[in-house]
This record gives sequence, C-alpha cells and structure tokens, in this order.
Amino acid sequence: MQPLSQRTETFTDSVIRRMTRIANACGAINLSQGFPDFDPPEALTKRLSEVALTGPHQYAITFGAQNFREALSDKQFHFSGLRYDPQKEIVITCGSTEAMMASMMSVCNPGDKVVLFSPFYENYSADTILCGATPVYVPLSPVDLSFDANVLESAMAQPGVKALVLCNPANPSGKVFTHEELSIIASLAIKYDLYVITDEVYEHIVYAPHRHTYIATLPGMFERTIECSSLSKTYSITGWRLGYVLAAEPVMERIKKVHDFLTVGAAAPLMEAAVTALRFDYSYYTGLQAHYTHMKDVFTSGLRNLGLHFTEPQGAYFVLIDISEFGYGRRSVSGVCESCSDVKCAAGTLPDEQFCIDMAQKVGVAAVPGSSFFRESVDHLVRLHFAKKDETLYEALNRLENLKKLKK
Repeated sequence: MQPLSQRTETFTDSVIRRMTRIANACGAINLSQGFPDFDPPEALTKRLSEVALTGPHQYAITFGAQNFREALSDKQFHFSGLRYDPQKEIVITCGSTEAMMASMMSVCNPGDKVVLFSPFYENYSADTILCGATPVYVPLSPVDLSFDANVLESAMAQPGVKALVLCNPANPSGKVFTHEELSIIASLAIKYDLYVITDEVYEHIVYAPHRHTYIATLPGMFERTIECSSLSKTYSITGWRLGYVLAAEPVMERIKKVHDFLTVGAAAPLMEAAVTALRFDYSYYTGLQAHYTHMKDVFTSGLRNLGLHFTEPQGAYFVLIDISEFGYGRRSVSGVCESCSDVKCAAGTLPDEQFCIDMAQKVGVAAVPGSSFFRESVDHLVRLHFAKKDETLYEALNRLENLKKLKK
C-alpha cells in the first residue's frame, strides 16, 4: 500500500474530545470540552421548532442565507462600528472550525509560515500544517500572559511568514488582549505585510474591567484582518455548528470559493432560526456577561477555597490550574524543565495527561492536560471550564475536594 499523507502522520486525535470520551466512560463531570449544560435562549429554540415545520429544508446560497448575512452585518456594526457588506464581505460556515480552515487555506501556500501565540487552541497548529505551512510559536508569559514585543517581531519578520492567528479572548488562557497589545500586533502586521486571522468566538464573554477590541477596527487593519467567529458560545448552541468569516471583499472572494468546496454551505433551517438570535437587543448581551461573570465567580471562589492555584480569567470560560503540588508534572522555569517527581505514568502518556485520566476516574471531574495547548515543555497545568449550571459547578467543586487522593 502507498504511504498515507506525510503532513498528517504526526497528528493525534483531539485531546479535548478524547477527554470527553473518558468523562463519559467513567461518569465524570465533563469540564474538559467547553460546552454548556443549560439551554439556549427560549426565543431561539421556539423559532427552531417553527422552522422544523415550515422550512427551509433545502440548500441555502452557499455563502449563507441572505437574511442571516444581513442580520449578522447589523449585529457586527452595532458592536464594532464596522459595516460588512452582506453580499461581498460575509460568508457563513459550518462552525468557526471551518471558518478558520477556509481562511487559512485562502491565505497560505505550502512552505509559508503562520505565527501562533502559545498556549493556543489545538486546531490552529493542525490547520496550519494541513495547509502545508509551518507554525512559528510566540510564548505568552506564564505569570501575566503578556508577550515580548521583540520576540513577536522576530517571529513576524521571519522570511515566509504570511499570517498571525489571534484568539481574543483566548482559549485556553482566558486572556483578553489590551488595546495597547493589539496596536503592537497591528503595527507589526502592517510593517511586515501580514494577514491577521482572528478567532473571536468569546467576544461577548469578557469580565470587567477588561474590554474586547476588534483588531479590524484599528488603523490600517480592516483590509488585512480575517475575522472568524460563531454563534456557538454567544447563544449556547455549540451543536448547531454555525460560524462565519468577515473580511474585506478581495479576501472574501477567495474564502467563498474555498468554503464552497469544503462544505458547500451551513444548515439552512438552523440559519433561518438563528436570525432570531442575531436580532436580540443589547440587553441579551449584558445578561450574558452577567451570567458568565456569576459562573466564573462561583467556580473560581470554590477553587480558591480549595487552595488551588489558577489563572484568573479575563474572558472566555476557562481556568488553567497548576498541578505541580500533586507530583505529576514538570514546571518550566526560564525555559529549563525541572522534573517534579519520579511518578510512573502510563507508557507514552505525559504526566498531565495521566493526572487528567486519574482525576476523571478517581475524583469524577474531567479536565484537559495543558500540554496539548503549549509548544513549550509545560505539563504542570490542566484546563477546566465553567460554562455550567450552578448545581453542576457545586458538585464538581465538591468532588474536587478529593484531589488529595491524587497526591504522590
């Protein structure tokens, strides 16, 4: 038999989705894969039930239903002040995952390079490699999640760099990039003539005093920013798989063509129903922020009471917890990895992966090993999310009281 693709031979399955399967197998509370256990807005599900009877049930226009694109254009103008032409500058995709893939494939040639901040959502590296490009990683400080502007410039100035991926608010760190940081990124993108491909799915989940800024609004950035996002997190409909790309017309013309050959189009009845959500007034978004702030406060207060060390989320709904005290991982200090213990983990399993497996099986809470998000040798962190009902969070915190069972 002929060998399979070289560019995918180093791929593993998604660690996040793997941890969901482990959680399901052992009855653990799933705080690994980031989806809520509460219902979407009632107006949205009511509209979906109506659409189930009336349609549409056939293909929509490949780049998205007209009324959906118009509603999205209005919403984006309200929050960013940018008016994207529904006909020429918007395409609706099958989730933000396809939005990112279509954007990457439209920008990158084999042999190009793409700059990623580390830690990063695991798909970004895979998307880059699937395009035949090479990731270039820029570390965020483990203390305050800032970046060194000189290190960033060195990465962006490398020959062959075509784009930078910016997740803001960031998964898995919960970082919200400041206006000053975005200005540095923008100035370097302009200086080195790079595209900035953004993932802004958590744009409405930001905790005071932090604020979300769309980098496309900065001077000189509209033409070179490709914004990817989705309805999944904002409206608690991760299973609907409705994403989108916003970009200037010359870029969007290419993305539309790639999208057409990737998935043809998003689900017509779901787009029809989701127009209702896109037309919600501003009170929905203030309520959403208050709801997530409450969940964050419940969960982080509980973690604090348990004496755990974690990153304080600025946005999104994740925390990174330091598991060094349990004797599994290694702490990266100034680039030097120091072994914490002589723990015997399963063959081929990193210490933080083993910790997550043990925690799911013995404590009953599922997390994601931090090593799946870092390019650096960091395996003393695990990621948990808190997009859950109060009763789920309180039960998870009760179970986490048993973490002492895992101490080596």
